[in-house]
Amino acid sequence: MTVSELHRYTLSNGLRVVLAPDSTSPVVGVSVHYDVGFRSEPEGRTGFAHLFEHLMFQGSESLEKLAHFRHIQSSGGTFNGSTHPDYTDYFEVLPSAALERALFLEADRMRAPKLTEENLRNQIDVVKEEIRLNVLNRPYGGFPWILLPPVLFQTFPNAHNGYGGFEDLEQATVADCAAFFDTYYAPSNAVLTVAGDFTVEGAQELIEKHFGDVPARPRPERPSFAEPPPAGEIRSDHEDRLAPLPAVALGYRIPDPIDELDAYINYLVLAGVLADGDGSRLQQRLVYGDQLVTDVGAGCGLFGPFEARDPDTFTITAMYSPEVDVDTILTAIDEEIDKLASTPPDAEELAKVTARWAATLHKEHDRLVSRTLALGAFELLYGDPALVYSLPERISAITPDAVSAAAKSLRSDSRAVLTISPAPGAAE
Repeated sequence: MTVSELHRYTLSNGLRVVLAPDSTSPVVGVSVHYDVGFRSEPEGRTGFAHLFEHLMFQGSESLEKLAHFRHIQSSGGTFNGSTHPDYTDYFEVLPSAALERALFLEADRMRAPKLTEENLRNQIDVVKEEIRLNVLNRPYGGFPWILLPPVLFQTFPNAHNGYGGFEDLEQATVADCAAFFDTYYAPSNAVLTVAGDFTVEGAQELIEKHFGDVPARPRPERPSFAEPPPAGEIRSDHEDRLAPLPAVALGYRIPDPIDELDAYINYLVLAGVLADGDGSRLQQRLVYGDQLVTDVGAGCGLFGPFEARDPDTFTITAMYSPEVDVDTILTAIDEEIDKLASTPPDAEELAKVTARWAATLHKEHDRLVSRTLALGAFELLYGDPALVYSLPERISAITPDAVSAAAKSLRSDSRAVLTISPAPGAAE
Protein backbone atom coordinates (compact mmCIF):
# COMPACT_ATOMS: atom_id res chain seq x y z
CA MET A 1 0.00 0.00 0.00
CA THR A 2 1.31 3.42 -0.93
CA VAL A 3 1.62 5.61 2.15
CA SER A 4 1.42 9.30 1.27
CA GLU A 5 2.11 12.25 3.53
CA LEU A 6 -1.31 13.66 4.31
CA HIS A 7 -2.21 17.34 4.20
CA ARG A 8 -5.46 18.36 5.90
CA TYR A 9 -7.09 21.75 6.07
CA THR A 10 -10.51 23.41 5.99
CA LEU A 11 -11.80 26.08 3.62
CA SER A 12 -13.59 29.17 4.89
CA ASN A 13 -16.96 27.65 3.92
CA GLY A 14 -16.31 24.62 6.14
CA LEU A 15 -15.25 22.10 3.46
CA ARG A 16 -12.68 19.69 4.88
CA VAL A 17 -9.85 18.77 2.48
CA VAL A 18 -7.49 15.78 2.51
CA LEU A 19 -4.53 15.73 0.10
CA ALA A 20 -2.43 12.58 -0.41
CA PRO A 21 0.21 13.17 -3.10
CA ASP A 22 1.74 10.14 -4.81
CA SER A 23 3.82 10.57 -7.97
CA THR A 24 4.31 6.86 -8.72
CA SER A 25 1.80 6.95 -11.59
CA PRO A 26 0.31 9.84 -13.61
CA VAL A 27 -3.26 9.57 -12.30
CA VAL A 28 -5.33 11.31 -9.64
CA GLY A 29 -8.34 10.31 -7.61
CA VAL A 30 -10.90 12.86 -6.44
CA SER A 31 -13.73 12.06 -4.04
CA VAL A 32 -16.36 14.00 -2.14
CA HIS A 33 -18.02 12.40 0.87
CA TYR A 34 -21.20 13.94 2.26
CA ASP A 35 -22.23 13.16 5.83
CA VAL A 36 -25.65 11.79 4.92
CA GLY A 37 -26.80 8.25 4.20
CA PHE A 38 -29.72 5.87 4.59
CA ARG A 39 -30.04 6.55 8.30
CA SER A 40 -30.60 10.27 7.78
CA GLU A 41 -33.50 10.06 5.35
CA PRO A 42 -36.90 11.08 6.77
CA GLU A 43 -39.72 8.69 7.55
CA GLY A 44 -41.95 8.18 4.56
CA ARG A 45 -39.03 8.75 2.21
CA THR A 46 -37.23 5.39 2.21
CA GLY A 47 -34.54 5.28 -0.45
CA PHE A 48 -34.32 9.07 -0.66
CA ALA A 49 -30.56 9.33 0.00
CA HIS A 50 -29.84 6.87 -2.80
CA LEU A 51 -32.31 8.63 -5.13
CA PHE A 52 -30.56 11.91 -4.45
CA GLU A 53 -27.20 10.34 -5.31
CA HIS A 54 -28.63 9.63 -8.77
CA LEU A 55 -29.87 13.21 -9.13
CA MET A 56 -26.35 14.54 -8.52
CA PHE A 57 -25.37 13.15 -11.95
CA GLN A 58 -28.20 14.88 -13.84
CA GLY A 59 -26.62 18.23 -14.58
CA SER A 60 -25.65 21.23 -12.48
CA GLU A 61 -25.40 24.99 -12.37
CA SER A 62 -23.23 25.25 -15.45
CA LEU A 63 -23.62 21.90 -17.19
CA GLU A 64 -26.36 20.10 -19.02
CA LYS A 65 -27.57 16.58 -18.28
CA LEU A 66 -24.93 13.88 -18.91
CA ALA A 67 -22.15 16.48 -19.19
CA HIS A 68 -20.42 15.02 -16.11
CA PHE A 69 -20.25 11.65 -17.85
CA ARG A 70 -18.94 13.16 -21.07
CA HIS A 71 -16.22 15.31 -19.49
CA ILE A 72 -14.78 12.48 -17.35
CA GLN A 73 -14.94 9.78 -20.03
CA SER A 74 -13.44 12.06 -22.68
CA SER A 75 -10.47 12.55 -20.33
CA GLY A 76 -9.96 8.80 -20.10
CA GLY A 77 -11.36 8.68 -16.58
CA THR A 78 -13.89 6.69 -14.59
CA PHE A 79 -16.45 7.86 -12.03
CA ASN A 80 -19.26 6.69 -9.80
CA GLY A 81 -21.09 7.29 -6.54
CA SER A 82 -22.53 5.14 -3.77
CA THR A 83 -24.85 5.52 -0.78
CA HIS A 84 -24.01 4.00 2.61
CA PRO A 85 -25.72 3.99 6.01
CA ASP A 86 -23.93 7.14 7.16
CA TYR A 87 -22.48 8.82 4.06
CA THR A 88 -22.75 9.24 0.32
CA ASP A 89 -19.61 9.39 -1.83
CA TYR A 90 -18.78 10.51 -5.36
CA PHE A 91 -15.45 9.95 -7.10
CA GLU A 92 -13.42 10.28 -10.28
CA VAL A 93 -10.12 8.68 -11.26
CA LEU A 94 -8.46 10.23 -14.29
CA PRO A 95 -5.10 11.31 -15.75
CA SER A 96 -3.38 13.83 -13.52
CA ALA A 97 -3.52 16.49 -16.24
CA ALA A 98 -7.32 16.48 -15.85
CA LEU A 99 -7.36 17.21 -12.10
CA GLU A 100 -8.90 20.65 -12.56
CA ARG A 101 -11.71 19.19 -14.64
CA ALA A 102 -12.70 16.81 -11.83
CA LEU A 103 -12.52 19.57 -9.21
CA PHE A 104 -14.69 21.88 -11.34
CA LEU A 105 -17.31 19.17 -11.86
CA GLU A 106 -17.56 18.31 -8.16
CA ALA A 107 -17.64 21.96 -7.09
CA ASP A 108 -20.29 22.81 -9.67
CA ARG A 109 -22.75 20.20 -8.45
CA MET A 110 -21.93 20.97 -4.81
CA ARG A 111 -22.94 24.54 -5.60
CA ALA A 112 -26.20 23.77 -7.42
CA PRO A 113 -27.31 20.45 -8.94
CA LYS A 114 -30.09 20.64 -11.49
CA LEU A 115 -33.14 19.58 -9.50
CA THR A 116 -36.03 19.51 -11.95
CA GLU A 117 -39.30 17.60 -12.17
CA GLU A 118 -38.12 15.89 -15.35
CA ASN A 119 -34.84 14.75 -13.77
CA LEU A 120 -36.61 13.59 -10.61
CA ARG A 121 -39.23 11.48 -12.41
CA ASN A 122 -36.61 9.99 -14.70
CA GLN A 123 -34.34 8.99 -11.81
CA ILE A 124 -37.20 7.57 -9.77
CA ASP A 125 -37.81 5.21 -12.69
CA VAL A 126 -34.09 4.39 -12.87
CA VAL A 127 -33.93 3.59 -9.14
CA LYS A 128 -37.08 1.47 -9.33
CA GLU A 129 -35.53 -0.53 -12.16
CA GLU A 130 -32.34 -0.94 -10.11
CA ILE A 131 -34.44 -2.33 -7.24
CA ARG A 132 -36.17 -4.75 -9.60
CA LEU A 133 -32.81 -5.90 -10.95
CA ASN A 134 -30.91 -6.17 -7.66
CA VAL A 135 -33.64 -7.10 -5.18
CA LEU A 136 -37.05 -8.08 -6.48
CA ASN A 137 -35.97 -10.23 -9.42
CA ARG A 138 -32.75 -11.68 -8.01
CA PRO A 139 -32.42 -14.76 -5.80
CA TYR A 140 -31.67 -13.67 -2.23
CA GLY A 141 -32.07 -10.02 -3.28
CA GLY A 142 -31.53 -7.75 -0.30
CA PHE A 143 -30.08 -10.59 1.81
CA PRO A 144 -29.02 -9.74 4.39
CA TRP A 145 -28.50 -5.97 4.19
CA ILE A 146 -32.14 -5.04 3.54
CA LEU A 147 -33.88 -7.91 5.32
CA LEU A 148 -31.85 -8.31 8.52
CA PRO A 149 -31.97 -4.74 9.97
CA PRO A 150 -35.74 -4.72 10.63
CA VAL A 151 -35.27 -7.91 12.67
CA LEU A 152 -32.26 -6.69 14.66
CA PHE A 153 -33.32 -3.05 15.10
CA GLN A 154 -36.49 -1.27 16.15
CA THR A 155 -36.06 2.39 15.15
CA PHE A 156 -36.78 3.72 11.66
CA PRO A 157 -33.24 5.02 10.92
CA ASN A 158 -31.65 1.64 11.64
CA ALA A 159 -34.39 -0.74 10.50
CA HIS A 160 -35.80 0.68 7.27
CA ASN A 161 -35.02 -0.32 3.69
CA GLY A 162 -32.30 1.98 2.39
CA TYR A 163 -33.05 1.05 -1.21
CA GLY A 164 -36.57 2.36 -0.73
CA GLY A 165 -40.13 1.33 -1.38
CA PHE A 166 -41.77 2.23 -4.67
CA GLU A 167 -44.58 4.21 -3.01
CA ASP A 168 -42.15 6.33 -1.00
CA LEU A 169 -39.97 6.97 -4.03
CA GLU A 170 -42.91 7.98 -6.19
CA GLN A 171 -44.07 10.52 -3.60
CA ALA A 172 -40.75 12.40 -3.62
CA THR A 173 -41.02 16.00 -4.82
CA VAL A 174 -38.58 18.58 -6.16
CA ALA A 175 -39.20 20.54 -2.96
CA ASP A 176 -38.12 17.48 -0.94
CA CYS A 177 -34.94 17.29 -3.01
CA ALA A 178 -34.17 20.99 -2.58
CA ALA A 179 -34.64 20.74 1.19
CA PHE A 180 -32.44 17.62 1.36
CA PHE A 181 -29.71 19.37 -0.65
CA ASP A 182 -29.86 22.53 1.45
CA THR A 183 -29.65 20.53 4.67
CA TYR A 184 -27.06 17.86 3.92
CA TYR A 185 -25.03 18.93 0.89
CA ALA A 186 -23.44 21.95 2.53
CA PRO A 187 -19.64 22.29 2.17
CA SER A 188 -19.36 22.09 5.97
CA ASN A 189 -20.98 18.63 5.80
CA ALA A 190 -18.51 17.27 3.23
CA VAL A 191 -14.94 16.06 2.78
CA LEU A 192 -12.98 16.55 -0.44
CA THR A 193 -10.10 14.11 -1.00
CA VAL A 194 -7.45 14.29 -3.71
CA ALA A 195 -4.91 11.48 -4.01
CA GLY A 196 -2.28 10.72 -6.63
CA ASP A 197 0.00 12.68 -8.94
CA PHE A 198 -0.18 16.39 -8.09
CA THR A 199 1.66 19.03 -6.11
CA VAL A 200 0.16 20.18 -2.86
CA GLU A 201 0.49 23.84 -3.76
CA GLY A 202 -1.10 23.34 -7.18
CA ALA A 203 -3.99 21.34 -5.77
CA GLN A 204 -4.64 23.89 -3.04
CA GLU A 205 -4.79 26.68 -5.60
CA LEU A 206 -7.28 24.76 -7.78
CA ILE A 207 -9.41 23.75 -4.80
CA GLU A 208 -9.68 27.35 -3.60
CA LYS A 209 -10.50 28.46 -7.15
CA HIS A 210 -13.38 26.02 -7.59
CA PHE A 211 -14.67 25.31 -4.06
CA GLY A 212 -13.74 28.46 -2.20
CA ASP A 213 -16.80 30.41 -3.35
CA VAL A 214 -19.36 27.64 -2.79
CA PRO A 215 -21.72 29.35 -0.34
CA ALA A 216 -21.35 28.30 3.28
CA ARG A 217 -24.36 26.80 5.06
CA PRO A 218 -24.71 25.48 8.61
CA ARG A 219 -23.61 21.92 9.19
CA PRO A 220 -26.66 19.85 10.21
CA GLU A 221 -26.67 18.36 13.67
CA ARG A 222 -26.41 14.60 13.43
CA PRO A 223 -28.80 12.82 15.80
CA SER A 224 -27.80 9.73 17.72
CA PHE A 225 -29.12 6.52 16.19
CA ALA A 226 -28.35 4.51 19.31
CA GLU A 227 -30.82 1.91 20.51
CA PRO A 228 -30.52 -0.98 22.97
CA PRO A 229 -29.58 -4.46 21.74
CA PRO A 230 -32.28 -7.13 21.52
CA ALA A 231 -33.54 -8.38 24.86
CA GLY A 232 -33.82 -11.91 23.47
CA GLU A 233 -33.51 -13.89 20.27
CA ILE A 234 -35.74 -12.41 17.57
CA ARG A 235 -36.66 -14.54 14.57
CA SER A 236 -38.21 -13.70 11.23
CA ASP A 237 -38.74 -15.62 7.99
CA HIS A 238 -38.82 -14.21 4.46
CA GLU A 239 -40.21 -16.15 1.51
CA ASP A 240 -38.18 -15.83 -1.67
CA ARG A 241 -39.78 -17.16 -4.86
CA LEU A 242 -36.41 -17.18 -6.64
CA ALA A 243 -34.20 -18.74 -3.96
CA PRO A 244 -33.13 -22.30 -4.83
CA LEU A 245 -32.06 -23.08 -1.24
CA PRO A 246 -32.95 -21.79 2.21
CA ALA A 247 -30.56 -19.39 3.91
CA VAL A 248 -30.04 -17.96 7.37
CA ALA A 249 -28.47 -14.76 8.67
CA LEU A 250 -27.56 -14.07 12.29
CA GLY A 251 -27.19 -10.48 13.42
CA TYR A 252 -25.44 -9.35 16.61
CA ARG A 253 -24.75 -5.88 17.96
CA ILE A 254 -21.07 -5.02 18.37
CA PRO A 255 -18.98 -2.17 19.87
CA ASP A 256 -19.10 1.35 18.45
CA PRO A 257 -16.86 1.36 15.35
CA ILE A 258 -15.81 4.97 15.98
CA ASP A 259 -15.34 5.37 19.73
CA GLU A 260 -14.27 1.77 20.38
CA LEU A 261 -12.23 1.08 17.25
CA ASP A 262 -9.86 -1.54 18.70
CA ALA A 263 -12.77 -3.41 20.30
CA TYR A 264 -14.52 -3.31 16.92
CA ILE A 265 -11.42 -4.66 15.18
CA ASN A 266 -11.52 -7.66 17.53
CA TYR A 267 -14.71 -8.71 15.75
CA LEU A 268 -13.11 -8.40 12.32
CA VAL A 269 -10.49 -10.90 13.43
CA LEU A 270 -13.14 -13.08 15.06
CA ALA A 271 -15.02 -13.17 11.74
CA GLY A 272 -11.84 -14.39 10.05
CA VAL A 273 -11.28 -17.12 12.62
CA LEU A 274 -14.88 -18.26 12.21
CA ALA A 275 -15.36 -18.20 8.45
CA ASP A 276 -12.44 -16.90 6.37
CA GLY A 277 -10.94 -19.68 4.27
CA ASP A 278 -11.28 -23.44 4.14
CA GLY A 279 -9.45 -23.88 7.44
CA SER A 280 -11.75 -21.60 9.43
CA ARG A 281 -13.87 -22.94 12.29
CA LEU A 282 -17.31 -22.73 10.66
CA GLN A 283 -16.07 -23.91 7.26
CA GLN A 284 -14.51 -26.97 8.84
CA ARG A 285 -17.50 -27.77 11.05
CA LEU A 286 -20.53 -26.81 8.96
CA VAL A 287 -19.32 -27.32 5.36
CA TYR A 288 -16.76 -30.13 5.52
CA GLY A 289 -17.43 -31.87 8.82
CA ASP A 290 -21.15 -32.07 9.59
CA GLN A 291 -22.04 -30.99 6.02
CA LEU A 292 -24.93 -28.88 7.26
CA VAL A 293 -24.47 -25.93 4.88
CA THR A 294 -23.18 -25.32 1.37
CA ASP A 295 -21.67 -21.93 2.18
CA VAL A 296 -20.97 -19.87 5.29
CA GLY A 297 -19.57 -16.40 5.90
CA ALA A 298 -19.08 -13.88 8.72
CA GLY A 299 -18.19 -10.23 8.93
CA CYS A 300 -18.68 -6.77 10.41
CA GLY A 301 -21.04 -4.30 8.83
CA LEU A 302 -23.86 -4.93 6.40
CA PHE A 303 -21.75 -3.24 3.70
CA GLY A 304 -18.40 -4.27 5.12
CA PRO A 305 -16.24 -2.92 7.95
CA PHE A 306 -15.54 0.78 8.59
CA GLU A 307 -18.66 1.77 6.64
CA ALA A 308 -20.86 3.06 9.46
CA ARG A 309 -21.04 4.61 12.88
CA ASP A 310 -22.77 3.02 15.85
CA PRO A 311 -24.87 0.89 15.88
CA ASP A 312 -23.22 -1.65 13.61
CA THR A 313 -23.77 -5.35 13.03
CA PHE A 314 -21.81 -8.61 13.16
CA THR A 315 -23.33 -11.11 10.73
CA ILE A 316 -23.04 -14.82 10.10
CA THR A 317 -24.75 -16.11 6.95
CA ALA A 318 -25.19 -19.59 5.51
CA MET A 319 -27.05 -21.42 2.76
CA TYR A 320 -28.23 -24.94 3.36
CA SER A 321 -30.29 -27.87 2.09
CA PRO A 322 -34.06 -27.95 2.79
CA GLU A 323 -33.49 -31.30 4.50
CA VAL A 324 -31.46 -29.62 7.26
CA ASP A 325 -33.24 -28.02 10.20
CA VAL A 326 -32.07 -24.47 10.83
CA ASP A 327 -31.85 -25.07 14.57
CA THR A 328 -29.27 -27.77 13.95
CA ILE A 329 -27.17 -25.17 12.15
CA LEU A 330 -27.66 -22.61 14.91
CA THR A 331 -26.62 -25.15 17.53
CA ALA A 332 -23.43 -25.95 15.64
CA ILE A 333 -22.62 -22.24 15.21
CA ASP A 334 -23.21 -21.60 18.90
CA GLU A 335 -20.98 -24.52 19.86
CA GLU A 336 -18.11 -23.17 17.73
CA ILE A 337 -18.55 -19.68 19.20
CA ASP A 338 -18.61 -21.16 22.71
CA LYS A 339 -15.36 -23.03 22.02
CA LEU A 340 -13.67 -19.77 21.06
CA ALA A 341 -15.18 -18.01 24.06
CA SER A 342 -13.73 -20.58 26.47
CA THR A 343 -10.45 -21.31 24.66
CA PRO A 344 -8.70 -18.53 22.71
CA PRO A 345 -7.31 -19.40 19.27
CA ASP A 346 -3.65 -20.34 19.24
CA ALA A 347 -1.03 -17.97 17.88
CA GLU A 348 -0.65 -19.79 14.56
CA GLU A 349 -4.38 -19.74 13.78
CA LEU A 350 -4.62 -16.07 14.69
CA ALA A 351 -1.52 -15.16 12.68
CA LYS A 352 -3.05 -16.63 9.52
CA VAL A 353 -6.15 -14.49 9.91
CA THR A 354 -4.38 -11.25 10.75
CA ALA A 355 -1.86 -11.76 7.93
CA ARG A 356 -4.70 -12.30 5.47
CA TRP A 357 -6.43 -9.14 6.68
CA ALA A 358 -3.24 -7.10 6.43
CA ALA A 359 -2.56 -8.38 2.91
CA THR A 360 -6.14 -7.61 1.86
CA LEU A 361 -5.93 -4.03 3.14
CA HIS A 362 -2.53 -3.43 1.54
CA LYS A 363 -3.80 -4.75 -1.78
CA GLU A 364 -7.08 -2.83 -1.62
CA HIS A 365 -5.56 0.52 -0.72
CA ASP A 366 -2.81 0.14 -3.28
CA ARG A 367 -5.58 0.86 -5.82
CA LEU A 368 -5.89 4.62 -6.14
CA VAL A 369 -9.68 4.65 -6.18
CA SER A 370 -9.93 2.54 -3.01
CA ARG A 371 -7.30 4.64 -1.23
CA THR A 372 -9.00 7.90 -2.18
CA LEU A 373 -12.39 6.70 -0.95
CA ALA A 374 -10.95 5.23 2.25
CA LEU A 375 -9.10 8.43 3.15
CA GLY A 376 -12.26 10.47 2.65
CA ALA A 377 -14.44 8.07 4.61
CA PHE A 378 -12.01 7.91 7.54
CA GLU A 379 -11.78 11.70 7.65
CA LEU A 380 -15.57 11.94 7.66
CA LEU A 381 -16.30 9.18 10.17
CA TYR A 382 -13.20 9.23 12.39
CA GLY A 383 -11.70 12.66 11.81
CA ASP A 384 -8.41 10.90 11.05
CA PRO A 385 -7.64 9.69 7.51
CA ALA A 386 -4.24 8.39 8.62
CA LEU A 387 -6.05 5.49 10.29
CA VAL A 388 -6.19 3.93 6.83
CA TYR A 389 -2.44 3.45 6.97
CA SER A 390 -2.37 2.03 10.50
CA LEU A 391 -5.17 -0.53 10.13
CA PRO A 392 -2.93 -3.48 9.15
CA GLU A 393 -0.74 -2.92 12.20
CA ARG A 394 -3.73 -2.51 14.52
CA ILE A 395 -5.28 -5.72 13.21
CA SER A 396 -1.99 -7.60 13.62
CA ALA A 397 -1.86 -6.49 17.27
CA ILE A 398 -5.12 -8.23 18.20
CA THR A 399 -4.52 -10.90 20.85
CA PRO A 400 -6.08 -14.37 21.24
CA ASP A 401 -7.72 -13.27 24.48
CA ALA A 402 -9.35 -10.30 22.72
CA VAL A 403 -10.82 -12.62 20.08
CA SER A 404 -12.09 -14.94 22.80
CA ALA A 405 -13.74 -12.02 24.62
CA ALA A 406 -15.44 -10.95 21.39
CA ALA A 407 -16.78 -14.46 20.86
CA LYS A 408 -18.16 -14.48 24.41
CA SER A 409 -20.34 -11.46 23.61
CA LEU A 410 -22.09 -13.16 20.65
CA ARG A 411 -25.00 -14.35 22.75
CA SER A 412 -27.86 -16.43 21.41
CA ASP A 413 -30.24 -14.59 23.76
CA SER A 414 -29.49 -11.21 22.16
CA ARG A 415 -29.50 -11.62 18.40
CA ALA A 416 -31.62 -11.58 15.26
CA VAL A 417 -32.19 -14.72 13.20
CA LEU A 418 -33.46 -14.19 9.66
CA THR A 419 -34.30 -17.20 7.52
CA ILE A 420 -34.93 -17.23 3.78
CA SER A 421 -37.43 -19.86 2.70
CA PRO A 422 -37.88 -20.76 -0.96
CA ALA A 423 -41.52 -20.01 -1.72
CA PRO A 424 -43.78 -22.68 -3.24
CA GLY A 425 -42.86 -22.97 -6.90
CA ALA A 426 -39.45 -21.37 -6.29
CA ALA A 427 -36.65 -21.73 -8.79
CA GLU A 428 -34.84 -25.04 -8.76
